[in-house]
Amino acid sequence: MAMATATAMLALLSSPLPKPAATPPHALTLPPPTTLHPTPHPLSLRRRRRRGGPVAACAPAAAPAYDALEAEAAVAELLREEGASPADAAAIAARAPAYAAMLADGVRELDELGLWASWSGPGAGAEVGGIGFGRKVYHMGRSGRDRGVVPLLESVGVRLSSAKLIAPYVAAAGLPVLIQRVKFLKEMLFSSSSHATLIGRNAKRMMSRLSIPADDALQSTLSFFEKMEARHGGVSMLGHGDVSFPYLIESFPMLLLCSEDNHLKALMDFLECIGIPKPSIASVLLLFPPIILSDIENDIKPRIHEWDKAGIEQEYIARMLLKYPWILSTSVIENYRQMLLFFNRKKISSTALSIAVKSWPHILGCYTKRMNSILEIFDDLGISKKMVVPIITSSPQLLLRKPNEFLETVFFFKEMGFDKGTVGKILCRSPEIFASSVDSTLKKKIDFLIDFGVSKHHLPRIIRKYPELLLLDINHTLLPRMNYLLGLGLSKKDVRSMIFRFSPLLGYSIEHVMKPKLEFLLRNMKRPLKEIVEYPRYFSYSLEEKIKPRFWVLQSRNIDCSLTEIFAKNDELFAEEYLGIGGLLEKPLQPSKGS
Repeated sequence: MAMATATAMLALLSSPLPKPAATPPHALTLPPPTTLHPTPHPLSLRRRRRRGGPVAACAPAAAPAYDALEAEAAVAELLREEGASPADAAAIAARAPAYAAMLADGVRELDELGLWASWSGPGAGAEVGGIGFGRKVYHMGRSGRDRGVVPLLESVGVRLSSAKLIAPYVAAAGLPVLIQRVKFLKEMLFSSSSHATLIGRNAKRMMSRLSIPADDALQSTLSFFEKMEARHGGVSMLGHGDVSFPYLIESFPMLLLCSEDNHLKALMDFLECIGIPKPSIASVLLLFPPIILSDIENDIKPRIHEWDKAGIEQEYIARMLLKYPWILSTSVIENYRQMLLFFNRKKISSTALSIAVKSWPHILGCYTKRMNSILEIFDDLGISKKMVVPIITSSPQLLLRKPNEFLETVFFFKEMGFDKGTVGKILCRSPEIFASSVDSTLKKKIDFLIDFGVSKHHLPRIIRKYPELLLLDINHTLLPRMNYLLGLGLSKKDVRSMIFRFSPLLGYSIEHVMKPKLEFLLRNMKRPLKEIVEYPRYFSYSLEEKIKPRFWVLQSRNIDCSLTEIFAKNDELFAEEYLGIGGLLEKPLQPSKGS
């Protein structure tokens, strides 16, 4: 039994790797991507159970010949023979412990069974059994004929099992070329970490909002993303090379056959030429890696031309590509044609669709049936086709919402006491609200106001007058404005009263609106602070065009009246009452010196 196992192992080690059929390096059609956790060879499983893992951690005390450093040195020698520089060979060997362990396990197997005499690999003969451990590892490595590619791939994070599957396809390029190509790819894709967070966030959004059938290139990208999702941190780590590069190579091994000079550099130059900023090129390529494998003239340019024919200007094509690289997918291009037909059937201007995809190209991955569900809800809320256009052009992301997500927002407003008509008006006025999460955004604002002491009874009026309040950030907008008013000496009751009377107050800039207008009120107009509690709408008027001119008119005539009497009237009524004329106050009277 043991003799049969060893003989089978010898045959496995000494037989040459099969040569794969020639595969065009830049084709979008790829060989099936390797799995993240391929089934290990039964023999390797048996060894792992017996020895427990890496070379350095598993050498038994009774077998001093099993030396991790000797195995690593033997791997480095193999790499140097294949053309790697001494520095590269040492670095790769140090980061390929599983490969060294595999060779060392083979050596130990033959030692234990005394089968070196039947060795048919390099240096065959009984004399091989008498040489040192390191030389045996070296000869074992030479028998594999992977030309140093397997340890190279392991050194960049690719699993040993996957590396052995990939190596036959790329080994013909030569180890020195592949070493430089790996360095170039990592530099091209991960030289900057400034966009890493955005890349991961966009990848997650692109995955979650895709509802159309995927072509081969898109499917391979989704498979790559799913591998990333299966690990700690998920696809949010896409922009981090140490994490995502191994998965990228496992999913797209033909990247290693892309010439730097003949393809990769030309691709980067082309993307920069059409308007993609150089620091952002990596984002485009990571979000849709098949672009790297595509031929510029035969694949990329024709697909860009499709958008040009659709009436999308070149500058917007570049912006769309940056936001949503999947616009180069044949599935997405075809879906845009279906969307045009759908909008035509709905009698909605195709111009609206064009504007929407320019600002939010993610909707290009949305199936028209989902869009139809959202438009039916619009109709149920009393939104006319005329009003649909400004809604989808200002917030096209609403078309990506699932019906149950959208209805959750509708029910949120109904629970506050709003009828369908009012909800529809809020949708027309501030469609972004309906793209927000009810739990993490809308309810938090309501709870914040209630915690501040705003009456639940007053909330519908506050929201009806200023629904945009629900989009304001609590820590950066709402709380600072409330604290500013409290810091003036106003009580919480005063601030609550001001919010009830004029809720848009919470959206005004402290530095550019509140402070200068309040300073003019207190210093120039000599008004008490309590007047802004009674008439908070004062902050809504232009300081230069309304507040100062009207104050100077009244000051020149020694007229004293409340803020409401000064500013609530339109220009015609103000001129008629305080100037005694029927017309507009066209030129403000200038203040006298010392006023």
